[in-house]
Amino acid sequence: MKKVLGLDLGTNSIGWALVNEAEKKDEASQIIKLGVRVNPLTVDEKTNFEKGRPLSTNADRTLKRGMRRNLQRYKQRRENLIEILIKNGIIQKDTPLTEVGKGTTYQTLSLRAKAARDKIELEDFAKVLLAINKKRGYKSSRKASNDEEGQPIDGMAIAKELYERNITPGQYVLELLEKDKKYIPDFYRSDLKQEFNAIWNNQKAFYPDILTNELYKELEGKNKSQTWSICQKPFGIVGIKRTAKGKEKNLENFQWRAQGLSEKLDLEHLAIILQEINNSINQSSGYLGAISDRSKRLYLNKETVGENLYSQIAKNPHTSLKNQVFYRQDYLDEFEQIWETQSKFHRQLTEELKKDVRDVIIFYQRKLKSQKSSISFCQFESWEQEYVEKETGKTKKRTVGRRVIPKSSPLFQEFKIWQNLNHLVFINSETNETIEVKELDQEIRQEIFDELNLRGDLSPNDLLKILKSEFKIGKLSDWKCNFEKIEGNRTNAALYNIYQKISDFEGYGVDWKKADAGKINKELKATFPEIGIDASVLDFDAEKDDFTKQSSYQLWHLLYSAEEDDKISEDEKLIYGNSSVALKKKLHQKFGFKPEYATMLSNMSLKTDHANLSAKAIRKILPHLKDGHLYSEACSLARYNHSRSLTGEELANRELKPKLELLKKNSLRNPVVEKILNQMVNLVNQLIDTYGKPDAIRIELARELKKSAKERADMTKGIADATRRNDEIKKIIRQKSGIPNPTKSDVVRYRLWQELEPRGHKDLFTDTYIPLEKIFSSEIDIEHIIPKALLFDDSFSNKTLSYKSVNLKKGNRTALDFIAQDYHSKLEDYTKRVETMYKDGHISKGKRNKLLMALVDIPDGFIERDLRNSQYIARKAKQMLFEVFPEVIATTGSITDKLREDWDLINVMKELNLPKYRALGLTEFEERLDKGTEELFKHEVIKDWTKRNDQRHHAMDALTVAFTTHNHIQYINNLNARRDSALDNHPIIKNIENLITEINPKGKRIFKPPMERFRENAKAHIESILISFKNKNKVVTKNVNITKTKNGENRKVHLTPRGQLHKESIYGKSKRPMDKLISLNDKFSTKQASLIINSNEKEAVLEHLKKYQGISEKAFDSKTLRKDPILINEQPLKQVKVFEEVFTIRKDINPENFKTLKHLDKIVDEGVKQAMKTRLKEYNGDFKTAFSDLDKNPIWLNEEKGISIKRTKITGVSNAEALHHAKDHLGKILKDKNDNEIPVDYISTGNNHHVAIYKDKDGNLHENVVSFFEAVEKVNQGLPIIDKNYNAHLGWGFQFTMKQNEMFVFPNVEAGFNPLEIDLLDKKNQKEISQHLFRVQKFTIKDYFFRHHLETNVENNPENKNVTWKREGLSGIEGIVKVRINHIGEIVEVGEY
Repeated sequence: MKKVLGLDLGTNSIGWALVNEAEKKDEASQIIKLGVRVNPLTVDEKTNFEKGRPLSTNADRTLKRGMRRNLQRYKQRRENLIEILIKNGIIQKDTPLTEVGKGTTYQTLSLRAKAARDKIELEDFAKVLLAINKKRGYKSSRKASNDEEGQPIDGMAIAKELYERNITPGQYVLELLEKDKKYIPDFYRSDLKQEFNAIWNNQKAFYPDILTNELYKELEGKNKSQTWSICQKPFGIVGIKRTAKGKEKNLENFQWRAQGLSEKLDLEHLAIILQEINNSINQSSGYLGAISDRSKRLYLNKETVGENLYSQIAKNPHTSLKNQVFYRQDYLDEFEQIWETQSKFHRQLTEELKKDVRDVIIFYQRKLKSQKSSISFCQFESWEQEYVEKETGKTKKRTVGRRVIPKSSPLFQEFKIWQNLNHLVFINSETNETIEVKELDQEIRQEIFDELNLRGDLSPNDLLKILKSEFKIGKLSDWKCNFEKIEGNRTNAALYNIYQKISDFEGYGVDWKKADAGKINKELKATFPEIGIDASVLDFDAEKDDFTKQSSYQLWHLLYSAEEDDKISEDEKLIYGNSSVALKKKLHQKFGFKPEYATMLSNMSLKTDHANLSAKAIRKILPHLKDGHLYSEACSLARYNHSRSLTGEELANRELKPKLELLKKNSLRNPVVEKILNQMVNLVNQLIDTYGKPDAIRIELARELKKSAKERADMTKGIADATRRNDEIKKIIRQKSGIPNPTKSDVVRYRLWQELEPRGHKDLFTDTYIPLEKIFSSEIDIEHIIPKALLFDDSFSNKTLSYKSVNLKKGNRTALDFIAQDYHSKLEDYTKRVETMYKDGHISKGKRNKLLMALVDIPDGFIERDLRNSQYIARKAKQMLFEVFPEVIATTGSITDKLREDWDLINVMKELNLPKYRALGLTEFEERLDKGTEELFKHEVIKDWTKRNDQRHHAMDALTVAFTTHNHIQYINNLNARRDSALDNHPIIKNIENLITEINPKGKRIFKPPMERFRENAKAHIESILISFKNKNKVVTKNVNITKTKNGENRKVHLTPRGQLHKESIYGKSKRPMDKLISLNDKFSTKQASLIINSNEKEAVLEHLKKYQGISEKAFDSKTLRKDPILINEQPLKQVKVFEEVFTIRKDINPENFKTLKHLDKIVDEGVKQAMKTRLKEYNGDFKTAFSDLDKNPIWLNEEKGISIKRTKITGVSNAEALHHAKDHLGKILKDKNDNEIPVDYISTGNNHHVAIYKDKDGNLHENVVSFFEAVEKVNQGLPIIDKNYNAHLGWGFQFTMKQNEMFVFPNVEAGFNPLEIDLLDKKNQKEISQHLFRVQKFTIKDYFFRHHLETNVENNPENKNVTWKREGLSGIEGIVKVRINHIGEIVEVGEY
């Protein structure tokens, strides 16, 4: 017999089946055990498991964590700064460090401006330093490589000359061109705008009716083609034919720009220069362009940042300074000037103190953490190594060896070209002649390589032109190639593009289009030394021993690994500008590039991704690729196992590990995959311990993982078609929009805009027209129809174009929810628009479904990320299992489906559930057609149910996988060989067919069941399954933070919470009278006593409480009050009116937040509440219509003053914790009249960790709900999380706790089942236990929700109550028994554990 384990892996579950498979005729297969392990995704993975939502990206969490860290670092700098200022006598401990008094809002800013020139007091100097410390300016950790940030402009010397000579950029360039100079520098945006305005104002005197203010506003921010398009009609442009070309044409443009400042221009000439200037403004725009502009203003006006900001405020106090960012260097310059000025008046301001304040505190910037550890290891030059872990002393394994190299490396670029060339094939469709490049002479192969190595990507036709010297090519169109585009050396392509410009600017250069690679290199080697550039940067030899010492390699490495600068001198700023100064300086001094050429190189962006091989492996393989071997052959010749396949002997002799090893935390980049694989490790290891080691593992791969050769070819063709289409679109964008290098995002934008063409280019959401000139602007967003926060789907079918304002308003809602909530009256029109677009074939079915999908309707099958995770899980799992088991076979979903059908397992799940649902009246009969008799028959089905509602379907799939042999897979994958006797493998497949298939009574060939009475056996085992859920028991994780010190290492243990500490932030806390009177009884608390409204009653109650040592249960017990009543006016006090503490949160007014009268009653402000109710009445109680479209139809609080209601405070949660205590603006703690600190900033602790259940001496149950927040606090204080002695002085005895996903067996009086009367540890009773086993789904105070352990659906359907789910209070949990279920579905403990 062969023991086989079948596994069905998913992102949040593992189905498994352990079987004995017969190998001999006298043996009978048998099922040993089936099970399911569920691994719910936690808050940390941003997954709402209970609502069936998909895994989303952690972008939001990462962003907020980054913000918290920045705030923390700022506070640390602030503390250190205050400490050093006190230490050096600049300030005292009680010195106020903020504005004091009325009308002092801008006091610090005015002092900061003054400090640069005149004396200020030391206390004020401290305030100025704290202000600079708060905002230190922009300092990039990388070179900008995206269109939105733009490029920094580094033309300070030129800007200075323009300012001093009072000339425009156009005049400056004209002077250069007239001196036969070719290099045109970059200009600041403000200088270009100034020139635009000067020309406009001069020409307006000649064309006042045409050059209107409206036209000026329309032209602002437009690119070249948009400017021409806008000017065409008002200017009456007919399109003059220009005779000037090339240099003459360029010179003419700048002549017109100079003339336009003083003379009248022809309107067509004016349009040309306006579009030229606008184009230059566009290129210098963006975030960095704006920063550069501000920096230029400081330099020319000889002012500091503080002076600049204060001058704006002095002119207009309402000016916003929020987004006015300057370079870090500008703040450093300001700091230097202020310190130098003040040190003349204050001897305490020494040079040593300045260095400490400047370099150690305010402007300290830690180096970015090296990412080398996250770079993958080379697949050929790495191996496993054992080591002893310092923390635990355990022997562990790790991968060591060579790391992979960046793809932009010259070495990889050459390697990639040779690899592609050896696979390159041309076929003539007319003559069937074939040209395989790997078979060509080395000389012609080298020529092709040289062209690709210099020019970058080339088309097949480009290479055919080279081959003309060797072959009769004829018509290029007759030749087909297996590559749509041949990828060349993209690093060199970028470098040589700059080299060409340098040659042109210096007056050299051949016609690069006509010259071959050899001629171009020869030209550059001759001219570079004359220019002063090291010509050795042109040569790279990948096979040289010390290849990294070559100038070309060092140039690449310098550009690839460049970091930003620390300090920039005034002279350096003039020469190199504000950014990448250190890089430009090295390029200038080491390689001889002039500063302006160094700027061009520094702005070059290189890809940061990595290859899968190390430099060592590539250098071993490369010579064989050059010899014409395919990659797999070259690997073999280099003695590498390319496919990592083992011979039969190697397989038989390989050493197997005894068990699977847990993956170390963060060893995989995907935490979800890491988590599910570790669950598999625990499950499989527990099965080995219990049943022995299986002989084989069979695992189901995701359907899309394995593709046939044809499918792969189709996929390649699809990629080629998409490449061709995108290249065509790029051409159109260049022509129509003047964008020289359209990005992938630009192509998507244009495609989405084309998609809207049938609707007149109106967006789908608001039916608003989107003109072509706007689609590449910041006004228009690519909108994810279903947001990434809900569904990680970045496909084209989940995108459309919308205005940014609409996108921001939509937020993290689906398109349908957004329209339904904010534009409810237009929902029908929106639906019609979408359906029309789909019916007319303008959008895909997938896009139509997404556009019409609400959040609640996102089904499991819709989760694309889950599928990708499943594929990755299966691949990684197979790799891990192969290290432990001699045989690991992977199958696919399609094979499993076929076998499940033939083995009659499809309806097993329904049959098991039918009696339960029939008893509830939740079944119905459907009429179906009998295909045999062609007559209708009645078929009983469960309403709104599928097999996926039952967790056990994973085990059933795993059972099918367990009995899926290699023969089954081979037979299904080679069905064509069964039919075609001419095929070589026909006899093998026929033999397999006779072995594993049979003809059923209906004459259909089916697979034989793996054992007698297979269906009945499977059903019996499935009935006995107890689902195992991963509990959330751990509160914190111990993390060891290691920091390097002079004396070695400093290790500090940190306790990190394993989940969300709290939910929403609460904005405040207030008291309001409760509507009803509260009775004095044993449930009346001490806190309520302190909130009694009537002062006499309050005093009497508190005095009474003191008599009983403050124990409210004893003081207000009915027996106590009869013997010792609380008398008010000689009458016993039985009820009191009390305040309730109200925690408030702000909510946006929309139909999602306010959909019942109960929600309206929560509104704190009575005026707002009344306005909302009045609005609802106007719309006949329709919440959706009443609270939608508030921008167009506001809810007025005071219409005369224009005050509308958009957000309102409502009462929030009942339990909250204060995060902070109130402080005044000087940072002093505020106290109430009783000298107690005033708590503020409340947070909801609704994320409960557990509820502890106790029984008093009278047999009554009580509870104590402990939030996750409290549990973490207890761990931090070294206290037990579960307080088993809670209220022990009152006679309470601890019973058990309930946490999410813990299991409880419920008694059932009707069925005569009592868990106390059955041996819950006996496996024979599992079938009976299964019917009464429930897991804790969620809980709050005296309200507990349980879900039957088999259920995947978490809807609270009233019809299914007490069968698929339960909702109980304290009385409902009397008699339940807590059980612990291990990974393999066995009860191992009964009661609290």
